[in-house]
Amino acid sequence: MRIRLFVLLLPLALRAQTPAAAPLTLDEAVREAMAHNLDLAAARYDISVAEARQITAALRPNPVMTASADHLDLLGTGYNTINNGGPNEYALRTDFVLERGRKREARMNLAAAERGLAQLDFQDAMRRLMFDVSSAFVGIQSARENLALAEDNLRTLNGIVEINTVRVRTGDLAGVELERSQVAALQYETAVKQAGLRLRQAQTALLLLLGRPGGAGLEITGLLRRDLQPLQLEQLHSSARTRRPDLLAVKQAQARSQADLRLQLAQGRIDYTAGVEYRRQQAANAFGNSIGLFFSAPLPVFNRNQGEIARAGRELDQSGARIRALAARVDNEVDAAWQQYSTARSLLESIEETVLAKAKSVRERTDYSYRRGEASFVEFLDAQRAFNDVMQSYNDARAGYARSLYLIDAATAAALP
Repeated sequence: MRIRLFVLLLPLALRAQTPAAAPLTLDEAVREAMAHNLDLAAARYDISVAEARQITAALRPNPVMTASADHLDLLGTGYNTINNGGPNEYALRTDFVLERGRKREARMNLAAAERGLAQLDFQDAMRRLMFDVSSAFVGIQSARENLALAEDNLRTLNGIVEINTVRVRTGDLAGVELERSQVAALQYETAVKQAGLRLRQAQTALLLLLGRPGGAGLEITGLLRRDLQPLQLEQLHSSARTRRPDLLAVKQAQARSQADLRLQLAQGRIDYTAGVEYRRQQAANAFGNSIGLFFSAPLPVFNRNQGEIARAGRELDQSGARIRALAARVDNEVDAAWQQYSTARSLLESIEETVLAKAKSVRERTDYSYRRGEASFVEFLDAQRAFNDVMQSYNDARAGYARSLYLIDAATAAALP
């Protein structure tokens, strides 16, 4: 029994002794996502594939060795001086392909351009992941603030219920007022449960981005981002044009198309094949050794790689159109992020400067008056709901402003390492 009890209690003891994981900051979350995100790990293999293609592009054509045995007396003719059959011939030949048009160099340049394109695509995946992690982090911060607000409202209503219970017992308050306060408390209890559900959903979304299992615990630390320095739209446009990996990727794709066109032009140049052969003849009354030299070249009568040259040229023209289209879309994304930032900043400042302090003051005064019996429960509940609406709007405005800052970082690739 002691052994069984020890085995049962040992995991609990170890779990109690294991220190809890430290709360996660946003920078730590981004680094963890970079290291363990599953989608990013899959995208990282594109670089390895491109590097392997570079190895292939640098390889030279293999020589071809041919061994032959001809005029063999396998049918029993019997080669001799009378029938003058044969003689048996044995040959060993080697052919070498002589590439022309600097094909190997063109292949290596194309493979290098493809590797650069894969690296830029990976950086763009990093940019999008950083924004997703930041947005999910803000979602947890916002849900945590809303949960704290709902719990504060519930504590306030529970306190009112306790006071009303005492007042009903003493005959100082009608029973219907107690029931009203109890119903309002139940409503705020439901709000607490809903806020807790939204917090768990936000944590699950971040866990997926971090590459952690869905049932793992997650605690974060840090306040919602609040940059005081105003941003300049022209600087954002300039940063986006020079730093956005997707825009740099389409420019790299244009360089790749140019390298591909040069390769296809080189492929249109014919290659020569040179060979050398050693041959031995073995007859009944004589033998001989000889060397043969060979040279061959295809005749470019029909196929001069015209189709691939035309295809590479069209792709080069297409890449220029894609650069212009993506540059316009990047400018549009920066403008949209700037508008969202300006609106969120204006809304947050408006709430802080106009209604936030007033809503808190009205709630405090109404709560004090109701506890003293100087205000009705309807007045108290209206003040409480108005305060809750203002605080909810304030939390949403803070979260929206933080998201707009991270959106600008993503649109300009400002935070990309």
